[in-house]
Amino acid sequence: MASWQTWKNSIGAALVLGAVSAPVAAADAVVSFTTSPTPAVKGSPLGLDVLITGVLDLYAFQFTLNFNPAVLQAGSVTEGAFLPSGGGTFFNSGTINNTTGTVSFAYDSLLGALPGVNGSGVLAHINFSVPGVGSSPITFANVVLLDSALGDIAVQVNNGVVTAVPEPAPYLLLAAGIAGLALRRRLHAA
Repeated sequence: MASWQTWKNSIGAALVLGAVSAPVAAADAVVSFTTSPTPAVKGSPLGLDVLITGVLDLYAFQFTLNFNPAVLQAGSVTEGAFLPSGGGTFFNSGTINNTTGTVSFAYDSLLGALPGVNGSGVLAHINFSVPGVGSSPITFANVVLLDSALGDIAVQVNNGVVTAVPEPAPYLLLAAGIAGLALRRRLHAA
């Protein structure tokens, strides 16, 4: 009987110890974007920030961004402030193709034996011109996040849509024309 009780206590202690020491799965980091201004205005510049949220130990990243080239045209890609906050970096802006609507394989990495960066911030900034009106899906592909041991970091990607509207001047002219017609009609009716 004593051996049965000893065995039962040992199993119970092992289960409790295993539950206490089991690693807790971290929530995935999130890659998303924000634009300014919103909505985009035809004929005006548009800034798009590639964002990271809730990342632990980010040492390097890469991404490809797809967009509708009839609505948006990429001009330049610059490094965001998030990764350089951890030390020296090597940034490559990728390849812009405004015919297919892609910014391919933009990447950034810390240099040397440094710990990765934790938290949230801007990974990269993309300057667009807005030659058209309509909607442009913004989708990420080939997103890779690496920690300081060069292991993969789980990532969730939030794609979205950028809407481009005509310049405000045509709306103002249309409103003035409609107001003028209403006034004229009112004067003739009186």
